Amino acid sequence: MRISKGALLIVIAFIAPLIVELRTVLAWVNVELTVLESVVLGIGLIGVILVWALWPQSQSNGTESAETK
Repeated sequence: MRISKGALLIVIAFIAPLIVELRTVLAWVNVELTVLESVVLGIGLIGVILVWALWPQSQSNGTESAETK
């Protein structure tokens, strides 16, 4: 796991107000976003974040750290 469970929960909780405010900002530039589109966008963002967080980190064999020294 790339991020702790607590931090992942905080990031996911931050998505809801972000999506609501995104609708408001887009309304200023005459882009109408329906509630259903907002929900789909929010679920998509949460899905991408979960895939990134749960994707296993690459295991280096130690040569990378030796090269950087």
